[in-house]
Amino acid sequence: MQRLVRFVVEADGGSRGNPGPAGYGAVVLDPVSGETLAERAEFIGVATNNVAEYKGLIAGLAAARDLAPDAEVLVRMDSKLVVEQMSGRWKIKHPDMKPLAAEAARILPRAQVTYEWIPRERNKHADRLANEAMDAGKRGEQWEPSASSAALDASAARSLSTPPPSGPPGDAAAGAAAARAALAASRGAGAGGPAPQAEPTATATATAAAPAAGQGWGPDMGAPATFVLLRHGETALTPQKRFSGSGGSDPELSPAGRRQAAAVAEALAARGTVQTVISSPLLRCRETAQAVADRLGLDVTVEQGLREVDFGAWEGLTFAEVRERFPDDLQAWLDSPKAAPTGGGESFAAATRRISATRDRLLAAHAGRTVLLVTHVTPVKILVRLALGAPPESLFRMELSAASLSAVAYYADGNASVRLLNDTSHLR
Repeated sequence: MQRLVRFVVEADGGSRGNPGPAGYGAVVLDPVSGETLAERAEFIGVATNNVAEYKGLIAGLAAARDLAPDAEVLVRMDSKLVVEQMSGRWKIKHPDMKPLAAEAARILPRAQVTYEWIPRERNKHADRLANEAMDAGKRGEQWEPSASSAALDASAARSLSTPPPSGPPGDAAAGAAAARAALAASRGAGAGGPAPQAEPTATATATAAAPAAGQGWGPDMGAPATFVLLRHGETALTPQKRFSGSGGSDPELSPAGRRQAAAVAEALAARGTVQTVISSPLLRCRETAQAVADRLGLDVTVEQGLREVDFGAWEGLTFAEVRERFPDDLQAWLDSPKAAPTGGGESFAAATRRISATRDRLLAAHAGRTVLLVTHVTPVKILVRLALGAPPESLFRMELSAASLSAVAYYADGNASVRLLNDTSHLR
């Protein structure tokens, strides 16, 4: 019987400027032992992040093909765009992406390749290779394998393999045996359908079987921590669509906003799932949170990291007024998450770092619980964007009404699932 080879390809790309000096990294792994089988990296000159990510995918697939052209390959990337486009779920509209996607699709037959999104923190090997390539380009050189410091320990593939039933931790043979046993059990239960078993080859030790469609290769995720994201009720500035961040007048809820807070409190009481209430320090959030907490019989904890972005000199102005007074600054802000509002405001990039750190801290403290976060437009959008793995420009493509509810579930393996977005049914 012909032996089946299975690889994991992790790929990444980056651009210091987007567009700017760019590079990619890719690694081919044995999914049972975590052994690094091949590394690829290259400085590609000036390009965008997305182009560099696609280049990394192409290099990783080519490296896997060179090792074994009949291999089944699981591609893992932290680019939601590339994963969804190559999986056929998102259309490829950008003219720069179409030829790259077509090139990637030609490397191996479609049936041999599956795609999985992973959080950035689980793609460190490829990310480091990409940064090494960009560092080399800055020196006027190309990346050399001998210069690589991107080490991957054997546990990096732990989400792909079943823990061994016997033998020392990380024993590849025991892990493969356990995977085959799990596969046989799933067949007996009628789950997943038939799939070939794996056997070791000269170049790799391969794991058991491809997942069923729509099914990830991961451990039991257990009960998630769920963040219910509540945007505060209206203030006097809300209907006028004025910039209202953490650097402005800190307005209170309007009479309409107080009615909205009471309505969402009743809705959450009816659901009966919220266990903890945490609020931004700004008054409009604290008032909204207190209305909910009083109805639920809970206390309110204030979290500084949930505050709104500081919009600097734009505070209190409408979009049209900002465009008239600060046209260049506004355009820069729309074009790049690194650009800050006029007068020392906070950029989306800085806000993302702050909110990511807050998210991680709250997740560590509230594992497996349902937590209500009463916050603002920007923090909610950033949390949703990060959960989806969507690009920064998606922040401008979400609508969040006052007193709306959204929800994100966070699993122990690092994955997240958006369960609700901009629900206002309780206000009707």
